[in-house]
Amino acid sequence: MKFIAQTIPDVILLEPKIHGDERGYFIETFRQDLFEKAIGHQISFIQDNESKSARGVLRGLHFQLPPHAQSKLVRVISGAVLDVAVDIRVGSPTFGQHVAVELSDENKHQLFIPRGFAHGFVVLSETAIFAYKVDNYYSPECDRGLAFDDKTLGIDWKIATGDLQLSGKDTKQPILAELMSGFDYQTDYYAQD
Repeated sequence: MKFIAQTIPDVILLEPKIHGDERGYFIETFRQDLFEKAIGHQISFIQDNESKSARGVLRGLHFQLPPHAQSKLVRVISGAVLDVAVDIRVGSPTFGQHVAVELSDENKHQLFIPRGFAHGFVVLSETAIFAYKVDNYYSPECDRGLAFDDKTLGIDWKIATGDLQLSGKDTKQPILAELMSGFDYQTDYYAQD
């Protein structure tokens, strides 16, 4: 498996080695020791989640505040999505910048989004099954979001805004300038565990 730091180095793309023949394929989707070496710290994923969505469904941009902040390791089981991570760590040299990658059942790529990032995705295929690991449980009181269409973020979602399907919650999120993110670049959010 290859671990490739993105333009924001803390966000890492995982490219698995695909072993295939006429019978099908085999991939190793997660290996703790190699993963921790690549991200530079220990991590304990405690829950796996899965969602199914139709083309144009945009989920995000979401995050949880400390002490319930979450890292995510995301992948697509079926279909294709554009996956986006936005740095919301105050004081970070990449604050407000984002990484956007296509994840699909064909490329088998995964994306690691650390704590201190808002995360979202939009479905590019007719449907998509999206799966992800998290290292902290969901906490309603710490649940927050960022406006997907904040012009200062410069995200190209690859689908016209009029064709997007959003939850009521995701149509009312604050822009980055109004966001009280609760994340400081100098804090080690993994030392709290």
